[in-house]
Amino acid sequence: MTAEGSPRTGSGAQEPVGDLVQRASQQLSELVRDEMRLAQAEMVQKGKRFGKGGGLFGGAGLVGVLTLQALVATVIAALSLVMDVWAAALIVTAVLAAVTALMAALGKQQISKAAPPAPQQTIDSVKADVAEIKEKAHR
Repeated sequence: MTAEGSPRTGSGAQEPVGDLVQRASQQLSELVRDEMRLAQAEMVQKGKRFGKGGGLFGGAGLVGVLTLQALVATVIAALSLVMDVWAAALIVTAVLAAVTALMAALGKQQISKAAPPAPQQTIDSVKADVAEIKEKAHR
C-alpha cells in the first residue's frame, strides 16, 4: 500500500478504483453529450429537406386545386361558348397541370433525399462506441 492508501503492484502504481470509475463516468457523459449534439445537427439537416419537400408538395396541392378550377371553367366554356373560348381555357388548364406535375416531382425528390428520418450517422457512431466499450471491457 502507498501512503495514500492505494495498492501497488510490482510493475508500478495503479489508479484507485474510485478515480477510474469517476473518469469513466465523465468520459461516458461527454460521449453521450457529443452523440446528442451530432443527432441534433443531423435531424436539423434532414428537417430542412423535409420542410422544403413538404412546401413543394403543398404548392403542388394548391396548383392542383387551381387546375381543377380551370378544368371546370373549361367545361363550362365548352358547353356555353364557341370553340375559341374553351380552347383558350383548355390551354390554361394544361399549363397548370404541367406546373402541378413539376412541383410534385420536385417535392418527391426532396423527400426521398432526406429519407429515412432517423439520424443514421449518430446511430452508426453509437453502435461503434458500444462495440468499442464491450471490446475494452473484455480485456
